[in-house]
Amino acid sequence: MSASQILASRPARTRVAPSPTGDPHVGTAYQALFDLAWARRTGGQFVLRIEDTDQARLVPGSEAQIHETLAWLGLLPDESPEIGGPYGPYRQSERLDTYRPYVDQLIEQGHAYRCWCTPERLAQMRADQEAAKAEVTGYDRLCLGKTAEERAELPGFQPNPVVRMLVPDDVPLTFTDLIGGELSAPRPDDQVILKADGFPTYHLAVVVDDHLMGITHVVRGQEWISSTPKHLLLHQWLGWEPPQLAHTPLIRNTDRSKLGKRKSPWAKLTWFRDQGYLPEALLNFLMLLGLPPVHEGDDVQTMEEFVAAFEWSKINPAGAVFDLKKLDWLNGHYIRSLSADELADRVVAHLVASGEWTSPDPAQVEKLRAAVPLIQERLTLLSEAWPKLQFLFTSDADLVVEDDARAQLKDDSPVILDAAIAALDELSEWTHEAIEVALRAALVDGMGLKPKFAFGPLRTAISGSRVSPPLFESMEVLGRDSSLARLKSLRDSL
Repeated sequence: MSASQILASRPARTRVAPSPTGDPHVGTAYQALFDLAWARRTGGQFVLRIEDTDQARLVPGSEAQIHETLAWLGLLPDESPEIGGPYGPYRQSERLDTYRPYVDQLIEQGHAYRCWCTPERLAQMRADQEAAKAEVTGYDRLCLGKTAEERAELPGFQPNPVVRMLVPDDVPLTFTDLIGGELSAPRPDDQVILKADGFPTYHLAVVVDDHLMGITHVVRGQEWISSTPKHLLLHQWLGWEPPQLAHTPLIRNTDRSKLGKRKSPWAKLTWFRDQGYLPEALLNFLMLLGLPPVHEGDDVQTMEEFVAAFEWSKINPAGAVFDLKKLDWLNGHYIRSLSADELADRVVAHLVASGEWTSPDPAQVEKLRAAVPLIQERLTLLSEAWPKLQFLFTSDADLVVEDDARAQLKDDSPVILDAAIAALDELSEWTHEAIEVALRAALVDGMGLKPKFAFGPLRTAISGSRVSPPLFESMEVLGRDSSLARLKSLRDSL
């Protein structure tokens, strides 16, 4: 039995643990994908935990967005603050009483100490170290071994202390990673594990929670490699077996820059929904960022296929490039794979979510259902549907003929429009087939025009634009009265 088979034979407990400090990062979904895949592959559980101990950075509504976006992608946890579970609470702010005994234990064992230094003193210390180009930087341990009274006699004292780890000189700096193999990290500083406000820092809370919740595998980005020695040290001091670690490669833009929310709007999970990407396309794309395609030469795959083929050894530790063109191609593929009714439902939901439609009436929805097949092959994003179809939902009086469309009309446009109106006035059946037959007979056969020149003025009259969905089908959806009214309106304006 291979190492991966042995690992897969044991039910895993994985977790994703974002902080509600703003728009959820696409990296959260990326990590959750691996967490869920390994939990499902081994018959285990996937946990969503909210790490909200940094109260100063919390953003109202951010936690709700985390739940919503992961659910939108189908990355559904087995345990979470909303679902509950046997290891709750699943918000760190609701677990404060859990952490303090471990802080006290570390202090009693000599592995941690209180520090009364003010932020100003620490800032000056760092500045002095930088100016002196000191080989060893970090906290200078001024408070180590002192009582509060002794420390109060020195400058830069504050009455409410933090608690720091006492990192030994021989702290192990190498560890085994499921993705990168043997990895090394820099020597850690005396990390703060309890803040002056009584809240634990991430570094303590994550270790305590992972142990108490039975987490067997921790999946996180490579930026956390430098923190790993601290976490392993805390596990050792507290007498706990650490979980297995998988540090995923960073996601980068095509120019190799870091994928950050300030410079890259697509770093925000909500951006994809706002733009009109389908969740199944984004999920498929995230799979490809992590592992090679399940089917060689075919980038399209399902979550079930991804789970069945998932192995840590397949992940390339070199990193992934976030290529939006590839995502656009996938999204277009998934849009074309939907039935017309399914796509119409998605477009309606997007229009409502974007505020374009507030409360669509049944007639609007039915018109949209009839129109969606006209543009399905041309769509890359759901957000492109409304600009292409809006002319069908605009009143005849409010339709504006765009300047570039009017400018390209030829001198014979009035004659063409007169002939088209006459042909359509006599039409008894208003279907796109009948409309096409009548117009071709009148304009192409009757006037000897090439279709491009025959139907250009009609397209402009119906849509107000030079480019539109298929003309005859659009006229059928628009209806006889509106189609003739628009043709006559353009004719009267020439």
